[in-house]
Amino acid sequence: MKSQSATTGSPARAPQMTVRLSSTSRGARLARRLTGQQLADWGFPYDSAVSQAVTAVVAELAANAVTHGRVADRDVRLGIRLGRDTVRVEVTDTRPDRMPPIAPGRPDADAESGRGLLLVAAYADRWGCETRTVGTKTAWVEVDLAGRGCTS
Repeated sequence: MKSQSATTGSPARAPQMTVRLSSTSRGARLARRLTGQQLADWGFPYDSAVSQAVTAVVAELAANAVTHGRVADRDVRLGIRLGRDTVRVEVTDTRPDRMPPIAPGRPDADAESGRGLLLVAAYADRWGCETRTVGTKTAWVEVDLAGRGCTS
């Protein structure tokens, strides 16, 4: 882990966390753990529906970033923002040439991989991937709090 910032924010600014992690399996595991901790700090217990959905999404996006978006000596950035009605997750890597499919297909029943984006699509209320700056792409997910035991 190279840098981390977390803010609880004032009413004018949404609570958010941004962290740069190594583009390794250790970095992907740390992304999931830090997400669970940050959500707990924001009042969403580890076993809550919100925490389970968001940490599952982060685990998958971070794993994809270090597996398919890895460039040697370049970090992955994880951003989480708590809005009034939504938790938004962004995972940025350095391979904009390798965009994920918007409509993930179903893998063969005996395939050992290929289900991650199906999991993301199942938990996400909205998701996508975009290039924002030269040399990076950001996969983003929004998980609505309503319907997961939360009210605005």
